Amino acid sequence: MRSKRTLAVIVAAIAAGTLGACGGDDETTAATGASAEPQRERVAKPTGTIRISNWDAYMPEDLIANFTKETGIKVKLSKQTSNEDIVGKLQAANGGGYDLVFVSGPFVESLSKQGMLAQLNKAQIPNEKNLAAGATTLSYDKGNRYSMPYTWGTTGICYRSDKVKADPTSWKAILEPAPEHRGRVTQLATDRWLFLPALKALGFSANEQDEGKLQQAADLLKKSKDQLLAYDDTTFYTKLVKGEADLVAAWDGWCNYGIAEDKRIKFTVPEEGSDVFADAMVVLEKSENKAAAEEFMNYVLRPDVHAGVAELVYYKVPNPKAMELVDPKLTKQFPNLGMAPEELLQQETLRDLGPAAPTMSRLVTEITKG
Repeated sequence: MRSKRTLAVIVAAIAAGTLGACGGDDETTAATGASAEPQRERVAKPTGTIRISNWDAYMPEDLIANFTKETGIKVKLSKQTSNEDIVGKLQAANGGGYDLVFVSGPFVESLSKQGMLAQLNKAQIPNEKNLAAGATTLSYDKGNRYSMPYTWGTTGICYRSDKVKADPTSWKAILEPAPEHRGRVTQLATDRWLFLPALKALGFSANEQDEGKLQQAADLLKKSKDQLLAYDDTTFYTKLVKGEADLVAAWDGWCNYGIAEDKRIKFTVPEEGSDVFADAMVVLEKSENKAAAEEFMNYVLRPDVHAGVAELVYYKVPNPKAMELVDPKLTKQFPNLGMAPEELLQQETLRDLGPAAPTMSRLVTEITKG
C-alpha cells in the first residue's frame, strides 16, 4: 500500500467531513448520495488523452507505452507521494485535475462519500471478470461501484529467522518483545498500521472508532515505546538485512524486499489477525474522458498486464489468472506472494474511519512525540 511511504496526516482534515465506516452496499449508496442513473453508453473505441496520478515505481515502465500503442489513448502521468498527497490535490482542485487516480481502500470510501468519484461503467471494463470473487465485495466499495482493485495484501511480522528462537505467533512479539530483542524491534509509523498490532492484540477491530478502545490501544503502544528501535515506514527491512533489527511490523510486499536480499528473513501473520489492504484505481466524477480512463482500468486487469504489476512490486494482485502467470521463482522466493485470496480474505478489510480519524491521529502524535 503505497500510502505507507510517508507520514502525512492530512487525512485527519478530510476524514472529519466524512461519515463513519458503514456496512453494506445500500449504506454506501446512501452515504455518497449516488443516484440510480442508468449506466453510460459503452464507447467502443475511446480516444484522446487521460491524466493519471500514481505512486512512483508502482507500475511497469512499459505499461503506459504499451497501452497507448494498443489503444491510441495518450497518458499524462503524475507521481504522488501518498494517499494524503493526492487527496489534498483533489480537494484543492475541487475534485478535478485528473481522470484516473490510484488510492488505497479507505480513501476510495472517503472520496466516494464526498462525491468526487464517478460510478464506473462496467460495460467499459469487461476484464473485471478476471478479479477474484472476494475482490468484488471488499467492504470499502462493495460491488466495485467506484473502484477497481490494483494490488492487495496484509500486514504482519517480518523477522530474522536466525535471530528469533521461535517463529513469532502473536503481535506481542512486537508490543512486548523478549529481553534479547528489546531495542531491536520497529513499529510502523503511519496511523492505521501503528495502531493495528495493539488493536488486534486487544481483540478490537482494525477499524475501531470507539474513543475508549482507541485510548486503550494507545496506552499499550506507549508502554512498548521504550523497547523500540524506531518507528519506521520505509527502511525497516534494510534494518533486518543489516542486522540492526530482529523483528519488525511490516507489509507483506515490503517484507519481500528484505527477503530478496536475505533469505533468512521470513514473514508471518499473527494469530490475533491482521488487515486486508488494497490499492485501487478510481475515475473522477469531473473527468471529461471517463471512457478512456475505464479503458485503462480494463487494460490493467488483463492477466498478462496485471501479472507484470505483481512481478514489479512484489505485492499480490487480486487477479487469479494474472497470479498464475507470475514467474514461479518469485512465488517460491516470496511465499506470501502465493497466498490464496481465500486465505488473505480471512483478515479484516480496512475502512474509512470517518470522524474517528482525527482522534487516532492525535493519539499517534502523543505516542510518537519525543
